[in-house]
Amino acid sequence: GYRKVYDQFAYAIHQRYPDLLIQGDNYPPLPMYAYLSQIIGFVKILFIIIIASGQNPLNWVNLNSPTFITWALENKIYSCMILFFVCNAIESTLISTGAFEISFNDVPVWSKLETGRIPSPQEMFQILDNHMRLFQKTNKEFDQF
Repeated sequence: GYRKVYDQFAYAIHQRYPDLLIQGDNYPPLPMYAYLSQIIGFVKILFIIIIASGQNPLNWVNLNSPTFITWALENKIYSCMILFFVCNAIESTLISTGAFEISFNDVPVWSKLETGRIPSPQEMFQILDNHMRLFQKTNKEFDQF
């Protein structure tokens, strides 16, 4: 996913600018989405345990079971697999931000959150070249004082 994209960009930057320090990390999801993902994970495990045990909790409170619950209890392996994969897909969607930001000397130079896309390698090199020239020019002017 996004980690692989980061690794590819970091490798390309390191090849062109071996002296640059490159750092990357996952951008955290909103707390609401993180909590919702944890709740879904807990409910997923609870339902898998209920299905695997073969117990129908609606019978405990004298309610009729819908057909999908009866099907799930009769087809434990399939229903547990479906539940597991669907819930994992939902959890992954909730916690994946897809954020991608590039900073140069603590100055943000690219944000996927703002642009909605990841820069091409050529765009990234052009941005870094421009900031390197600006940084070198600023340092030369500062050294004159």
